[in-house]
Amino acid sequence: MKKTTAALDAKAFSKRDTMISLIIIGMLFFIFGFVSWVNAILIPYFKVACELNHFQSYLVTFAFYIAYFVMSVPSSYLLKAIGFKNGIMCGFLVMAAGAFIFIPAALFRVYEVFLVGLFTIGLGLAVLQTAANPYITILGEKERAAQRISIMGICNKGAGILAPVLFAAVILKATDNELFASLANMDDGEKAAALDTLIRRVIIPYAILGIVLIGLGTIVRMSPLPEINTEEESAAIAMVNAAKNNILQFPHLVLGALAIFLHVGTQVIAVDTVIGYAGSMGIQLLEAKVFPSYTLTATICGYFLGILLIPRYLSQLRVLQICTVMGAIFTLLIIFAGGEIKLLGHTADVSLWFVIMLGLANSMVWAGIWPLALDGLGRFTKLGASVMIMGLCGNAIMPLLYGHFADIYNVKDAYWVLFPCYLYLVFYAFRGYRYRTWR
Repeated sequence: MKKTTAALDAKAFSKRDTMISLIIIGMLFFIFGFVSWVNAILIPYFKVACELNHFQSYLVTFAFYIAYFVMSVPSSYLLKAIGFKNGIMCGFLVMAAGAFIFIPAALFRVYEVFLVGLFTIGLGLAVLQTAANPYITILGEKERAAQRISIMGICNKGAGILAPVLFAAVILKATDNELFASLANMDDGEKAAALDTLIRRVIIPYAILGIVLIGLGTIVRMSPLPEINTEEESAAIAMVNAAKNNILQFPHLVLGALAIFLHVGTQVIAVDTVIGYAGSMGIQLLEAKVFPSYTLTATICGYFLGILLIPRYLSQLRVLQICTVMGAIFTLLIIFAGGEIKLLGHTADVSLWFVIMLGLANSMVWAGIWPLALDGLGRFTKLGASVMIMGLCGNAIMPLLYGHFADIYNVKDAYWVLFPCYLYLVFYAFRGYRYRTWR
């Protein structure tokens, strides 16, 4: 019997439909992680190859993540018009186009064109994120939403661990430390030729990435991934929301979107600045390239703890509260702790390891905020998810603030930008999520 094409109610999914959906969405989160966290290598790489200061180098994250702000709400209308599967395929095709833009950017070594490519990749990812996150929140018991998001987080951060290491293995050579040291002594022509050769190493990886993304979009379009229905709501929720006709009438959602903005900003700072911070201690790029992977490994450890503890031993709310408080404490330790230690074969100031430990503090924040923010939205769920995805532009803004203060002061004191972010996250975890009216 032929399966109907009508949208399915998430609660009516069979176990088979649910499992297929989770596998496909897990693949999407792997792609999110691989494409996003490779920025940790692109930032110091472009800083050298395009001769940038700290602020300019962090335009990598700005161009990539500001696309979420631009595309998140249009994504909801796109998904409503063409469905989740077609929307996911469109997202992959847009990402592929962004990857291909890297080819002319590298041939002419024009940083602004690289930023256009990153922005285009971000547009596609915004569509994918808007489609993927409601699946994870809706498919299953609400009390286990953080557990499911943790599993997706493992896919995301697992890819993030691989991406910087694999990408660095492709574009960096063992002799690059000598090359970077000798650039200052080259004349203009020799230096330009060396940097042209260096930047063109990205052409083959991004050409392959573009082809792979087109293939993945085709696979998802042909897959049995079911549509979900986020337009209907239960009678109880409909009664509560009867007088509401504007997404801004849900304070817990708006405050949650701001929490996501600050959370992702702290997360990307922890991952994307750690190489530069290690460089301030005299650690070369070829050694420091593994530090983003350490940060993401700490995040994955947090995910596994979440899977084990939620909801049997701790509620997802309690874990959120613990993680936000940890983030504030680790930030203060980054600023005030000092002293050189040797760990995992690296000799560095102890504060570097507290930057890495932010990965653990950040691990369950996303998973804790999403269910709280989308709770009770009913027919507003899809638009609410778009507003939440809009919060991902925190990845664009926060690293620029860090880079600005790093240029004015130093790379250590610039971590002060994290502290007020964690204080707000503590507020949302303990109180902000309860608000159902602005009065």
